[in-house]
Amino acid sequence: MSDALLIASQLTKRFGGLAAVNDVSLEVAQGQIHAVIGPNGAGKSTLTNLLSGDLPPTSGRITLAGQDVTGWSPEKISRAGLGRSYQKTNIFQPFTVWENVRLAAQSREPHGASWLKLAGSFASINDRATQAIEMAGLSARRDVIAATISHGEQRQLEIAMTLATGPRALLLDEPLAGMGVAEAERMVQLLLKLKPAHAIMLVEHDMDAVFTLADTLTVMVNGQVIASGTPADVRADANVQSAYLGEEFAEGHG
Repeated sequence: MSDALLIASQLTKRFGGLAAVNDVSLEVAQGQIHAVIGPNGAGKSTLTNLLSGDLPPTSGRITLAGQDVTGWSPEKISRAGLGRSYQKTNIFQPFTVWENVRLAAQSREPHGASWLKLAGSFASINDRATQAIEMAGLSARRDVIAATISHGEQRQLEIAMTLATGPRALLLDEPLAGMGVAEAERMVQLLLKLKPAHAIMLVEHDMDAVFTLADTLTVMVNGQVIASGTPADVRADANVQSAYLGEEFAEGHG
């Protein structure tokens, strides 16, 4: 029995005659970052949407923490312990950092007849929101309107909102997209901080970040896996160099 927290087994997603994801299998264990890379159109985002429940698979199986979650709704999969971020930042722009994260934390604590109480009066929600903000490195920005913080901080905020839901597995779809060097370095350090307590699947185009972060690397092209293994093994794979990475990665760049 695998000790992986998140397992995809022979996942396929067809749109008519097109197989956007074709017989893809991968595993992500707690304390590991499994990066999925590939050119545009490779099927990476479709794979992420399958794992999160945003798309139902045509065939195959998804297991989360020992449960078969294949075909579950995104909300049910999220409550089972999976959190995700999106390519496009998904936050409440007019709200403060604190309000954004508290709303995410609140989604995990329905209170039935207590609905007349002020949302901010629930200590457990506030504590979880505070911890998520601290973990994401945004304590100093807690009371700032989300629309006014930097792009990198907005990406940190989205991760804080995800953390406030108490996930064990994280799907992060291009968290470094559009960042400058300093912001990207802060995000890399944040992901390294999250790694011990989470199983992380990372979709990312920043190869320097990928080779810094990844314990396991899977390369997709045209919906299929063409290589999977340690970053060193994948870097040396001739098929990967030809299809995606380029010769410079065979020489140790990144």
